[in-house]
Amino acid sequence: MEPVKVGLLGLGTVGCGTVDVLRRNAREIARRAGRGIEVVAAAARDPGRPRPCDTRGIRLTDDARVVVEDPEVEIVVELIGGDTLTRELVLRAIELGKHVVTANKALIALHGNEIFAQAQERGVMVAFEAAVAGGIPIIKAIREGLAGNTILWLAGIINGTGNFILTEMRDKGRSFEDVLAEAQRLGYAEADPTFDVEGIDAAHKLTILASIAFGIPLQFKKVYTEGISGITQEDVAYAGELGYRIKHLGIARRSNGAVELRVHPTLIPQRRLIANVDGVMNAVLVTGDAVGPTLYYGAGAGADPTASAVVADLVDVVRVMTTDPGNRVPHLAFQPDAITDLPIRSMDDVETAYYLRLRAIDRPGVLADVTRILGDLEVSIEAILQKEPEPGARDVPIVLLTHRTIERRMNTAIREIEALPTITAPVRRIRVESLQ
Repeated sequence: MEPVKVGLLGLGTVGCGTVDVLRRNAREIARRAGRGIEVVAAAARDPGRPRPCDTRGIRLTDDARVVVEDPEVEIVVELIGGDTLTRELVLRAIELGKHVVTANKALIALHGNEIFAQAQERGVMVAFEAAVAGGIPIIKAIREGLAGNTILWLAGIINGTGNFILTEMRDKGRSFEDVLAEAQRLGYAEADPTFDVEGIDAAHKLTILASIAFGIPLQFKKVYTEGISGITQEDVAYAGELGYRIKHLGIARRSNGAVELRVHPTLIPQRRLIANVDGVMNAVLVTGDAVGPTLYYGAGAGADPTASAVVADLVDVVRVMTTDPGNRVPHLAFQPDAITDLPIRSMDDVETAYYLRLRAIDRPGVLADVTRILGDLEVSIEAILQKEPEPGARDVPIVLLTHRTIERRMNTAIREIEALPTITAPVRRIRVESLQ
């Protein structure tokens, strides 16, 4: 049987990784897919530039549209990134009756509803395992492996750059700015690191995971997003003293007929497995009603790990190319007519515990004023750390750990605390999750 012909849009790190994996593991892949898979065309910004992969036998062009329109290409693999040109290219491939594999989380999070509707109508597959957590098969695990469960909640470290920064701050006592500069030198962070450190990349991925977990439309704009750029070495050290570690988590939880979607720095008890996921590694904790908690861990980026997910999607597509489209695994796990538009809970109504770091003038009665405000709002305190003032300083750091309360109540408490004349700096708030 003739190999299935593939066209790549993008021949950078992941594109070259995909070419290498397809060639290196060609026999195993053909045994699993039932047919060989061959890259016959690829689009690259500079086709003549030397590359770390062997491109012999691949038609190269600088125009991605040429690859999409190529009549020999049966599957289009989109590895360009962004969500404007790629949307146009993917929709055109679908219009031509071609299957699509993509590693583009922004494309799926922002335009997935439209793309999947078009693919359903045209009877083609859009596979996107590589869009979330690199080489970890988390999409397949939730969509297929946990299909017998009602998913209750999930929480994930789904951005390796942020996790590397927080790990270095904890282990080496370095500042955020110092570690970010190193992450950029090492290629973990872009020259403009906003997507990584401010949580946008993680929010794209959480949007996808929540949709598959709960059977809801993709709703990126409703994700509460907060970055790690405000985390200080002080916060990391105080969290450790209290028995916690700070991780940048994406959290999705379904309860009382609504869904929480939030990305923010989070204190996690250091005994939890996910609290010990360090460096650039990713991990996703998924809890189902039947299976209980399950943890998925691995490399969240890189040439071979991401190519592993791309090639797995290619194998899936090849396996079902002759299958009746109505009997395929649905793109978002649930049948298209069974997607439920559950309300997304306002962040004001989310309930969690809190870490609060204050700077207060060192004099009697200050802590009493703070605890009175919290008490009046029915916020109870679990632990307090009060440090000695530094030589010559007029204020001292105070760290409070609260029990669970709703965000709206905590927002009021923080405003009232900051209004006290004895409080000398804005209150640093980090949410706390036990992940039980």
